[in-house]
Formats: sequence, C-alpha cells, structure tokens
Amino acid sequence: MTYVVLSATNVAQSSAVGGHFWVFAQYAATLRDLGCRVGWLERFEPSDQADLDRHLVNRFRHRLRRLGLDQDVVLYRPRENGDLEFATGDAIQLERMARDADLLLNFDYGIHQGLADRFRRRALVDIDPGLLQFWVSVGQLRLSVHDRYFTTGETVGTPAAGFSDCGIEWQHVRPPVCLRLWPVAYTPDAEAFTTVSSWWGGAGSGEWITDGKGLVFENNKRVSFLAHVNLPRLTAQPLELALALGQGDEHLPRAPERSTWEPERAAPKGVTAYVDDATDVALLRQHGWRIRRATEVAGSPDRYQAYVRESRGEFSCAKPSCSFFENAWISDRTVCYLASGKPAVVEYTGPSGYLPNGEGLFRFRSTDEAVDSLAAVNADYRRQSHAAREIAEAYFDAGPIVAAILDNSLATPAAPPVPA
Repeated sequence: MTYVVLSATNVAQSSAVGGHFWVFAQYAATLRDLGCRVGWLERFEPSDQADLDRHLVNRFRHRLRRLGLDQDVVLYRPRENGDLEFATGDAIQLERMARDADLLLNFDYGIHQGLADRFRRRALVDIDPGLLQFWVSVGQLRLSVHDRYFTTGETVGTPAAGFSDCGIEWQHVRPPVCLRLWPVAYTPDAEAFTTVSSWWGGAGSGEWITDGKGLVFENNKRVSFLAHVNLPRLTAQPLELALALGQGDEHLPRAPERSTWEPERAAPKGVTAYVDDATDVALLRQHGWRIRRATEVAGSPDRYQAYVRESRGEFSCAKPSCSFFENAWISDRTVCYLASGKPAVVEYTGPSGYLPNGEGLFRFRSTDEAVDSLAAVNADYRRQSHAAREIAEAYFDAGPIVAAILDNSLATPAAPPVPA
C-alpha cells in the first residue's frame, strides 16, 4: 500500500474556518479512495492557553476521524534550536512516518529543509499561484527543495504569466473536489447567491503586495467586492456574503493595525476610504447586500458544506492579485459550489484554455457582466445547475487529478531519507 504523508498548513488552528479544512481534505480523502495510507503532518503553534490548544487538537482529530484520516497524525512546532515539540504524536512517530512514507505531499511553503529531507520523495503543491512565485522571486519566501512542483495556476511557468517561474519546472493541476463527498443538491427554491470570504487578508490583519521597490497594492477582498458594491441595486437576484472580517469581528469593530504605509495605486472605482469594519458592513447593507458572519454559517466543515449546498449559486470576487497576475485561478470553494450543482458567477482572473464561460460558470469582468450572468442563470436554472455539476465532473474530479499527482511524484527515484 502506498503511504502518502500530507503536509498541510494552518488547519488545526483554524477550527472556525470550515472551508480551509476542505482544501486539504479533498486531497486526503481522495488518496484514501485511491487505496493509499494517508498520514497528516502539520505545524501547530501553541498559544498561552493550554486548554484551548487541547480543544483545537481534539476538534481537529475528530474531524479527521469522521473521514477515516485519524490513524497517523503529527502536529509539531519547530523550536529555535531546531528541535521539535509536539501537540500530538512524538519524535518516534514522526521518524517512523518519514521512514515509511513513499511521498511527502507538501502544501506548507515554509517547511524546514531538514524536515522535508527526512522523506524519500517530496512534492510541493502551490495553491497560491502568482503570489507564491512573486514572494519567492522578490526574496520574501524561500522554498525548500522538492522533487516535483505542482501548481493550480494555469498560467504559471508559461509565456502568459506576468511573473517569474523562479527557475522551477511547474506541472499544472486543477483544484480537486471529491465528488463522492460533494453530491448534487438541486435547490431551485433557494433565494440567494452566496459566498464565504475573508474581508481582509493576512489572517484578518490586512494584506499588501510589495516588491520593496515601486510596486505596492492592496490585496484584500474588500477592494474587489467594493468595486461592485452597487450590484444588488442592478439585479433582482439576492446576494449574500458570509464574511470573516477583522480580528474581533463579532462586534464589527475597527480592524486591527495593519501596515503604516498606504497603497500607491489608486483604488478601483467605487471603493471608499476605510473607516472601520462596521462602516464597511453598513455600506454593503445600504446597497442591498445580505451580510452574514462566516463563523456562524461556515464555522465548521459541516456548516460550510451545508451553506454551500443550501445556496442558489455562488457570486464571488477574487483578490486583486489574481487579476494583477492573471493566473487563471479558480477557487477551491467555487469547485465545491459547482460539484453541488450550484452555478457560479465569479470574477475573471485571466485567460484560460479550459474554463467554460456562460454555461454553469460565468467569469465576469465588470458589474454589468455580473448582472447579465445572474440573469442568464435564472433564465434556465435547471440547465445551469446541471451544467455546473458537469463542469465539476469534467474538470475538477479529484480522482484523476490526485492520481496524476501521485503517479508523477512516485516516478521520481526515491532518495535515502536524511535522519533527524
């Protein structure tokens, strides 16, 4: 039996972000379906509240257990001296994991080279196309050496990319959805097109892109949504955003401190100056948006899935970096909507050689195009719902996607592992 260790990032500690769990669960569950033994490796930074940490670990393991993935889990923290401490598992279990594994399937861009080298084969999966290559090319991130490099960005490493390939041979994969876990939920009576989204990047503290020279721009979803703030006034279709706002968004306070410097690029038309999160929410509601708290409606994997499956479809914007880099990115969240038979109206992120546009999936470039796309869905909802599922089956079925990653990675000759 092939043994794959999946190295995830920030899942155990993001227990209230239901969709983040699904990003990696799609891969892990599909590896199980393909007959693999699956281990889970993840950094876990303990807080100063031991009871909270135990609660997070227990909740995380319970979620894995429900998918049959709890047999082999190591949560670790690197110490300054290079040693590791463990929230679950121990050094002996990690050593056995590394010795026995046929492949480390790594999503942790910051994994230490010494830890990665304990595994005989190492494959990196890039789920932040354009951004990852930018961070590496300007020296903000250093990747450990892997045997294979996969990316979910269609333009990465091609002449169409407006960014460096970092001297790496990237192999293209599509974001997978495990169709067995995401069956069709046909809901013609559902009212709202929805999405689950952060408002600020950087785990709620704000995200800006800079090369340390002249390039600076804001990379928060707030910018993208406010550029289309008038959309609900132009369509009869109800639109609902389940938002993760700034830290402490429970009471919609002022967002936490962010960088002291401001974007040099002008904000898109329609974007207002920032006052606080409560002002942003009030502005959205004044324009007709329905606003929910993401932690309430999608704060666990089950609630996230239920929220998607009870929606009429998805309307969502992308981070500004997707348009800036034209990475032809499509969200792991959107493919869950599609698999559930939910038509998706999402922001254009660059030219694609395979993404459909106009049947089940609509990629808008302007507010007017978004209005027209929503109308097209509602003109024949049954057909558009069927088309959405067909897109998921044709392009995002996790079975062949993960099998290709596995076969390609295992074709690499196994190197002797480096002991700890």
